[in-house]
Amino acid sequence: MSNAVPMSHSRSFQTHLVLPPDTNHHQSIFGGRVLAYIDEIAAITSMKHARSEVVTASFDSVDFISPAYAGDILELEAMVTSTGRSSMEVYVRVMSRNIKTGVEKLTTESFVTMVAVNKEGKPIPVPSVYPETEREKQLFETGHTRRQLRQAKKESTQKRRLLLENE
Repeated sequence: MSNAVPMSHSRSFQTHLVLPPDTNHHQSIFGGRVLAYIDEIAAITSMKHARSEVVTASFDSVDFISPAYAGDILELEAMVTSTGRSSMEVYVRVMSRNIKTGVEKLTTESFVTMVAVNKEGKPIPVPSVYPETEREKQLFETGHTRRQLRQAKKESTQKRRLLLENE
């Protein structure tokens, strides 16, 4: 696949109500619950883009910025911001909304790498993306730097594994 598609083509949204079982002793949502929501929307978003099955390759960054509490509404937005041959970088933004006050705040931001795979689990090519809005342009233009950081981390991890295997 080589035809580029707009970033908006993959944009996905989810809404969740934070319930008491989702929270810790501070009545704020468990980080693991938020991570599960991020992984799910990243998968949906990348499946829409690739029109295929996908697997999660890595959570490249997760920034927990502010808590969400029981009774808050979480609104997730995700889009494919850059692609490799078979990989897709997915940006996920999580906003929380207090239903009583109406106050909205950024809760979490994350970049997740997903890989398109065929029925045998082998990587397959994905279309590239192009930005249309100013926000999309910023995410798109900074994608190269994030890709370099991912590659450096991958190389560092491989070196560490080799050292551990040879102990």
